[in-house]
Amino acid sequence: MSGRLHPLQRPKFRELLTYARPGDAVHISETFRLSSGTGHVLDVLDVLHRDRLVLRIHDGAFCAMDLTTHHPHTGELLSTVKFMVQTLAVTGELQRELTYDARTSLRGGRPRRASRRPGPGAAAP
Repeated sequence: MSGRLHPLQRPKFRELLTYARPGDAVHISETFRLSSGTGHVLDVLDVLHRDRLVLRIHDGAFCAMDLTTHHPHTGELLSTVKFMVQTLAVTGELQRELTYDARTSLRGGRPRRASRRPGPGAAAP
């Protein structure tokens, strides 16, 4: 999952939720692939909990944690999970910034260029 669109609005993520069955695990490769903001991550975790799905992240400190754990009596996300989600969001943001900085430095500090191909209906030079 990537991009600025809310994860629950992404067609492939909705397809995944339709296909998944209770007890299945949703696997992501890196923390920043989940979402760009804490609110989005919490929304995703609520939906995963509702559908009785587990989230597995395959990198870093989060790889051993179940971020879908809720309190057995109240049903709310555990405070430790909320803290970890906030940390996850900040870590993801930092990873995105470092990736952007690395790509920019590889281009000699130049920002990414727009496509040189003219769009449909554009006049030829």
